[in-house]
Amino acid sequence: MNDVQNAGAPQDERTLALITHLSGIIAGFIVPLIIWLINKDKPEKAFIINQSKEALNFQITVLLAWIVAMVLSFLLIGFLLYPVIMIGNIVFCILAGIKANNGEEYRYPVAIRLIS
Repeated sequence: MNDVQNAGAPQDERTLALITHLSGIIAGFIVPLIIWLINKDKPEKAFIINQSKEALNFQITVLLAWIVAMVLSFLLIGFLLYPVIMIGNIVFCILAGIKANNGEEYRYPVAIRLIS
């Protein structure tokens, strides 16, 4: 009960934010984009709007990293980036999901902020 009082967002929004962040591991930017588009015009959903934008920006950054790694694969350097990108995506998505589920706004440390 005390956890709910300390958290700024309702439990359903925190759970949706958790799903939004974790979905990036499997579905990339699709789920964060859908969640953001559904909620972007609802000011009462400020927490989920913020977290879906963060997840979307991070997944776009990951997509760009994959593209760069594929281009660099022709120089045999990109193959070394594949596991780094994959592990980084998993770790940051899990960290973000945990923070969001606790009601804390999470900002990815390595994300290009295209959606503001």
